[in-house]
Amino acid sequence: MPADPFTGKFTRIQGRTLPSDEERTRLQDDHERRLATLDRLGAAAEKCDLRAHSDSDRDLVLLAEDEIALLEGAGPEWAALGAIIRDFRAQLPLLRLEDFGFQAEVEHPLEEPNPRLRYLHSGVEASAFVAVADNSVYKFFLPREEKQVGSVFGFKRGSESALQAEAEFGSYRGLLEKLWLIQAIGGMATEVVAITPEGILVAKQVLGEPMPQGADMSKSLPPDLIEIPSRFLRANRDHPRLYFLGNRPWLVADLHARNFVRASDGRLYVIDLVAAPWPIGTTLADPPTQAWLERVRQDPRASALPSAPDDEL
Repeated sequence: MPADPFTGKFTRIQGRTLPSDEERTRLQDDHERRLATLDRLGAAAEKCDLRAHSDSDRDLVLLAEDEIALLEGAGPEWAALGAIIRDFRAQLPLLRLEDFGFQAEVEHPLEEPNPRLRYLHSGVEASAFVAVADNSVYKFFLPREEKQVGSVFGFKRGSESALQAEAEFGSYRGLLEKLWLIQAIGGMATEVVAITPEGILVAKQVLGEPMPQGADMSKSLPPDLIEIPSRFLRANRDHPRLYFLGNRPWLVADLHARNFVRASDGRLYVIDLVAAPWPIGTTLADPPTQAWLERVRQDPRASALPSAPDDEL
């Protein structure tokens, strides 16, 4: 049974080896259970009047078991909260940066040499490293302004389209959803490893070969993504697409060359993206967009208008 070199826990990702279909399904189940437990944690915290004092979900995802241990006897709500925290910490453990080989006493530990992790590259959201022990990629997502992390899409009415989507700082839920979506669209296998007391979320992926910067990815996008006519939505990220996960529509974008790698099987895999749930409430106010959304839910090849092919619009 392979163990992660930093947590000692079972891992389905090691170096360049791609997990089997069964292992990918189990990874997807892990993402879904983690998000469901986060929902339960939020609801339980509200019953204990904890969420009212938090200005982001960072405080929620960092709740430690011992923070409410003495209060669990105060009533069933506190006992339930304690049980859910323990469940969530099992799915997203709190680990220190030192556990990953970084120095604790320096001002910018991720910028210092690390004998256990080889620096790979940095982006807007995260810094990536390759583990010396097993050649897997570890991504460290750093919190940013207002206790936010990662990127999501915000929506507003557009001047040239029904909707305008713009990337903005995200939440921890948004980041966990992004990692879930990477798996769901057939992207690179991804595990969520841990979160640090500073709010740095650590994810793990299979190592692949990067694509040349600026390469045209328009013909290499995952097959289940649906092109969005510009009359319905424009976004400030590459290749905005619609994706149905279950029955819920999502906007997925930022699918440029640097967010793809070629894996050991020779195929291209998405390793990063920007996403958000499609704003159904806003769409309901625009009947043509809502009608198109319902058509492509049934037939992904449906045109923007019932009687016209998209290339004529």
